[in-house]
Formats: sequence, structure tokens, C-alpha cells
Amino acid sequence: MSDFDTAIGAAASGMRAQAARLRHVAENIANSDTPGYRRKTVSFEAEMARARPTGSVAAGPVRLDQSPLERIYDPAHPMADPDGHYEGSNVDLLIEIADSREAGRGYEANLKMFDQVKQMSRALLDLLRR
Repeated sequence: MSDFDTAIGAAASGMRAQAARLRHVAENIANSDTPGYRRKTVSFEAEMARARPTGSVAAGPVRLDQSPLERIYDPAHPMADPDGHYEGSNVDLLIEIADSREAGRGYEANLKMFDQVKQMSRALLDLLRR
């Protein structure tokens, strides 16, 4: 049964990592109009046990996108400099929507793998009961 546990653990870790990615994408979209907001990105890292890869992944540290902030001209804005500009965010909604779809599909793929392993283990138990 350890192979089943390993497969379920890998699928569950993938779902957790994609859920973390979706949370950051949602936060980026919510703050896309916040002045000075920098887009957050998260990478995945392989989990290790006894210096060997386990097949599981985890969300890595959150990083701030260092691309330049958009300069917006609005002299009436309270954060505007003497020239009438202020720094907006560096969030591109098109990229965020694409990232959310990719993360959603990754989550669904891990969920299907989880269900398949569960069905296989149930079928094995049924065979052993006969």
C-alpha cells in the first residue's frame, strides 16, 4: 500500500501547491489597481526525504515581481508627484487570468490522479476480499 500512499501524497501536494498559486493570483487581481503594488509569484519546489525526491511538490517562497511599476498621469491623485505622475501596479490582468486557468487545470489534473489512485486501491481491496 505504500505506493498508493506515495501517489496520493504526490497528488495532494500538487493540489495544495496549485491552491497556493491560485490564492496569490487572486490577490494580484484584487490589487491590480493598488498604487505601488508589486505582483506576487510563487514557484514549486520538489520535496525531499532523506536526500531523495519524494515525488511531491510544495509552494516555494513568494517573490515580488521586480518589473517596473506603471507610471500613471493623474495630477489630481493624492500620491501624484509634482509632475502629476504616480506609480501604479505591475499586474497584467491578462497574465493573471492565464495563470489562474493554468493553476486550475493543474489542480484538476492532480484531483483526477487522486481519484484514480483511490479507485485502484478500492479495487485492490475488493480483489483481496474475494
